[in-house]
Amino acid sequence: MNEPLPRPGEVGLLEVGRLRLIEDAAPWVPPAERAAMDRLWEEAVQANPCLFDGPVVACAGLDRDGPHSLVLTWARTTYRHRALGRVPGATSWLPSLFVTVAQPATDDGRLLVGRMSASTATPGRWQLPGGAVEPPAEGAGLDTAALRWHAARELAEETGLGTAPSELSLWLVARCENGSVGVVFLAPHRPASLLRERFAALTSAEAAQGRDPELEQIAFVRSPAEVAGLKGTYVDYLGPLVRHYVNSGS
Repeated sequence: MNEPLPRPGEVGLLEVGRLRLIEDAAPWVPPAERAAMDRLWEEAVQANPCLFDGPVVACAGLDRDGPHSLVLTWARTTYRHRALGRVPGATSWLPSLFVTVAQPATDDGRLLVGRMSASTATPGRWQLPGGAVEPPAEGAGLDTAALRWHAARELAEETGLGTAPSELSLWLVARCENGSVGVVFLAPHRPASLLRERFAALTSAEAAQGRDPELEQIAFVRSPAEVAGLKGTYVDYLGPLVRHYVNSGS
């Protein structure tokens, strides 16, 4: 029997062996919603000038397509569109689509997590390495291979660890309480010492060029209790994902 899809407002994890992606047009934004969106976006940029209104992919739907098989509908938007999520009653808002990587350490199987730096959209928040999905060129499609490439790039940019996309295994789809959907890839085990070494080299290189790294700190967790013990906030799917990882013996 297929496990049920998470309900709206519910955090959920879905094991996935096959993921089919279908593009759809972004919904039309009524003038009143657009005005509210623009105002909230400008306020966000004033609070954090590092934000930019670049192209990004949103999730327009998630459905079953058979056992461990999902269909994900996506649409082209920009980061500004995310402000619609804070407009009461907005009808044109779409949740975010992101990729993330579960990177285990060889030593004891704990998963690497990072705390986002002050220059990001979610300063101080702990999460797995990953980020938003950029849309392909007009007329081009989006598939699992493209998501895997995005995930490998995010892992390198945030931790300094070079991993070939072919080494990342499609593992889970996570749905956050706010409706955002994340495609989770599982990376091969690496020694914790290597992960710390690569991250230290990355942060030193960024500092030498006058840039803030995307992650200001990394840690390793293997239980929801260790997640709860992190200093600061963390993404809502992190505790359930760590529990699932341990229970599955991955």
